[in-house]
Formats: sequence, C-alpha cells, structure tokens
Amino acid sequence: MSTWRRVVAQVGPYRGRYSLAVFCYFIASVLEGAVVVLIIPLFKYLFKSEGVIQGGGSALERFTETLLGPVLAGTTPDQAVLRVVGLAVAALVLKNVATYAAGQLSVAVQEGVVRDLRVRLFKHLMTLDLQAFQRMRGGQVLQRVINDVEQAKTIVSTTLARLLQNIFEILIAVVILLSASWRLTLLAFVGAPLLVFGMQFLVKRLRHLSRAREQEKGEMNAHVAERIGAMKLIRSYGAEAAEAEAFHAQATAYRRKVIRTQRYASLTTPVSEMFGGMVLVLILWGGTSMVLSGDGLTPQTLISFLITALRMMSPIKSTSQFPAQIAVALASADRVFQLLDMPSTEVDAPNARPATFAKDLRFDRVRFRYGEERDVLHDVSFTVQRGEVVALVGPSGSGKTTLVEMLPRLHDPTSGVVTLDGVPLQQLTRASVRALMGIVSQDTVLLHDTVRNNITFGHPGATDAQVEAAARAANAHEFIAQLPEGYATVLGERGTRLSGGQRQRVAIARALLRDPPILLLDEATSALDTESERLVQEAIDRLMQDRTVLVIAHRLATVRDADRILVLEEGRVVEQGSHDELFQKGGLYRKLYDLQFREGPEA
Repeated sequence: MSTWRRVVAQVGPYRGRYSLAVFCYFIASVLEGAVVVLIIPLFKYLFKSEGVIQGGGSALERFTETLLGPVLAGTTPDQAVLRVVGLAVAALVLKNVATYAAGQLSVAVQEGVVRDLRVRLFKHLMTLDLQAFQRMRGGQVLQRVINDVEQAKTIVSTTLARLLQNIFEILIAVVILLSASWRLTLLAFVGAPLLVFGMQFLVKRLRHLSRAREQEKGEMNAHVAERIGAMKLIRSYGAEAAEAEAFHAQATAYRRKVIRTQRYASLTTPVSEMFGGMVLVLILWGGTSMVLSGDGLTPQTLISFLITALRMMSPIKSTSQFPAQIAVALASADRVFQLLDMPSTEVDAPNARPATFAKDLRFDRVRFRYGEERDVLHDVSFTVQRGEVVALVGPSGSGKTTLVEMLPRLHDPTSGVVTLDGVPLQQLTRASVRALMGIVSQDTVLLHDTVRNNITFGHPGATDAQVEAAARAANAHEFIAQLPEGYATVLGERGTRLSGGQRQRVAIARALLRDPPILLLDEATSALDTESERLVQEAIDRLMQDRTVLVIAHRLATVRDADRILVLEEGRVVEQGSHDELFQKGGLYRKLYDLQFREGPEA
C-alpha cells in the first residue's frame, strides 16, 4: 500500500483534472442507471396494452412514476412511449459524452504522472554516487526509467479510468437493485465474499512473479545493449554463435517467467465469469419465483433487475481483476521507488559558496576507499600552485585516476581534505568547482549529436566563430570540415564515426572552448597511433598554456617537461620531483622509465 500511495500522490499537481474526471464518471454512471430505469415505464405500457397484471409495489416503480409523472401526464400510450424513448436516447448520448470527457481527462492525468515520475527518476540518477552506476547494469537502469515507469502508470489509469467508473456504476446499480427488491439483491451478492477471498492468493503470487519478470527483462535489455556495444569484439573473436545461444537461454528464462505470471493473471477472468454466471442463475430462479407467486415483483421490474444485473457484471468483473492488475503495476513501481530511494550524493552543503582559484589546490592526508573495499589512497598530501604542471605516474591501480577525480568531486575523500585556495571542496558548490576545470581522458565520451553540440557541451552559448577557433586549436577543424555536413554532422553513439585520435581532438576542442583555469588530463594520448598522437599532443600543448595542469601519463616521455612529477604506488606518493631529479635518484620512477626505454636513453 505504501508504494500504491506514493504513485497516487503524484496526482497532486493534477487534482483539478482528477476531480473533474471523477465528476464526469459519476454523471456517466447516473445516466447509465437512468437508461435502465426508463425501461420500467416503457415495458409497463406494453404490458398494459397486453392486459398483463400491473402490481407495481416496489420502491423503484414508485420512484419512476413520481419522476416521470409530469412528463407523461395526459399522453396517450404511443406518446408516452415516444417520450420515454426520447429521454433514454438523450441520457445515452449525455452518458457517452461524459465518459469520453472523463477518459480524456484521465489520460492527461496519467501521462502527466508518467512524465513527472520519469523526469524525477532521471534527475535523481544525475545525483547518485558514481559507484552506484558501477553496481548497476545500464539496461536495468533503462528498464526502470522507461518500461517500469510506463507500467506503474497502470496504478493511476486503472484507479481513474476503470476503478472509479466501475465503483460508481456498481453503486448506482446496487441502488436500483435494492429499490426493485432487496431480497433478490441479497441473493445476487451472496457469493461476493468468495470472489474477494479467492483473489487474494492470486494477487500475492502475481506481485512476486511480476517483480521477478521485470528483473529478468531488465537483464535481457542490459545484455542486448552491452553486446551491441561490443559487436566488433564479438565478430573479431568469432563469438556470434555463442552469443546467440547465450541470448536464447536468457530469452527462454524470461519466457518462462512471463508464462508463470500469465498463468495466475489469466485466472482472474474465468473466476469472475463463473461468479457472474452463478449470480445470473440465482437471479432467474429467485426472480421468477417471486413474480409467479405475486410476491411484490412485477415482470417489468424483474426485466429491469435482470438488465441492471447483467450490466453490473462487467464493472464487477473489471473490479475483481483490479487487484491482479495493480499487483503487476506495483511490482514495477517497487523497482522505480527502489531507485528513487537510493541516497543522493550530488547535494551541496547548506552554506556552500562559489569557488574561486587564485593560489593553489591541496590534498591533505587524503584517504579513499570504494564501498567496503580496502583503501585505494593512503594519506596522500601535496600542493599544486596556480600555473604549475604536475604529472602523476605509477603502475596501474596505484590510484592516479581516483586522485584526479576528487578535484571535480566525482569522489569525496573517506578522510582528509582537498582544498581550493584553502577552502575544503565540500564547502564550495559543485557547479562552481567544476566550472573551473576541464577534463580530457583516454575514454573520450561523445554524444549522439552534432559535432558542434559535442564541442559546446560545456559552453552551450558559444558562437560559431568560437567553436571553429577551438576546433582549429585542437587540430580538429580540418577533418570536421570534411565530414558530410561539417559541424552539423551527427556523430554515431559514443562518436563511432570518428577515429580515436579524432574523438580526442573533439574532446580537447570542448575543453578549449570552456577555457578552464584548471586542466585534468588522464592519459589523453594513450592507445593512439603515432600521427594521431602527434596531432593530439600538439593540441594538448596549446590547451595547457597558462593553466594549472594535473596530467596522468603512462608514456613517461610525455611528462618530462612537467614542473613536478608525483610517483604513486599502492595509493601512496612514494617520490616527487622533476624528471632529472627522479631519474638520478634511481627509485620507482627510474624503474618505470627504464621499462619503457630499454635501450637506456639519456636522462
């Protein structure tokens, strides 16, 4: 019920349309009952003409005669029938107009809820710790944002478009039935408790199975997305058949879960049909006995009772299926709120202030660990002066990237502090800190968008002239101009239309356009051929001018000119100094350097 209330609470901004939809459903239900009630005087006139006994002692008949007396007074039977038919047609038309209006209002509300919930979920994803994304598969996240939210709207649409309408129709029908014969009404509802209890078991099983089914569907989506991204790898290793077989097994597992879920969902229809059939049999038996015995029930009232009971079967059937439908939707809503309930980390401190950078940035006894794992960084302390170029080198897994990612607060220290001009980063707004920094990494991320929009990602208001100037400085303008539509060319997902060197130069142009005072380079020239590396290195040299730079480099030849080199090993700074100082010292830096240049180049 907690999940149900949380979804329904999303209706709050649309309570005006919600209330109007409820009112329209109520009017439609009243008019639905009016059409049935009008059958009584219609058949009464017909029975009179055929000399059938007139009884007429039920409250329903007395109410009908009182209501229609002024309309039918002084008319012939033919005129009375014509007027009753006219009223029935008018009620039918108005009922359908009200139903249509209620349906449109319901759609507007439910789609508004879906949009709001989906946007809220996407915004929340933007605030989660990066480690959360390392624990979740992309396909599972996509499943929750798109499919699960869509499924969760059933809670609103079923509540509005079906449940409310059905409840109103049932209530109006019950009033009519009780007015016609309270004894026959009790007989009709004698089996209702059995139907309610029978549905409870189905609901519990459905919610459990639906949650497992959606989890399996998310895994299948994640598998497909991952394999599409690895298509070159799959083909290079001739793994197409193996991957197809693996997906077949996963699709089969999903199929089994769908069948098990549907097995219980499908039971709701025959169970409610059996209940409806038994009710009609009881009504025919009891009603016929009352008419034949003259026990206060006239033929026309029995006919109206039967018609009302028959029409009530549909909303009762739909209402009986409501728990099963909601169980499926609640399973999806559970997964949505599970993600929404994950704690946000991208939240500024209450008194956070804008960042400035005039003097230095400092790491003071910084320690860090991922979750419950062992420490990745141990008591790291160093200072970078404004305008200084500092290189970070060391074996893989020594903590270089983690250290650099603390500056834009992609991670916060487990203990210790990182300061900017003496102010801890936690006391500064994230947006202002990140505005001071440009990042170029070996894993270049480009969006499925135009070249221009990829370059202006961090500076959307840039002019065409500024964009071109940044591209020229990054050695990117020449190849961009040769693309089919130049800067308006849409790149493939993750920039697959470009080579590695071209993607790097677009990323450098993006950083140049932002013109940040602090530059973070994470092995920006790794995995490039000689010519691409030369062009990228030229662009990086331009980018580094008059900036404070932290550069992670695997190729030590690219950092020989750094003002200072920090050597990390197992999360600790074990050496620091210039290239010449470290080379002469003969420590870890010298070993790493000699491994790369086995011919022993001079220092």
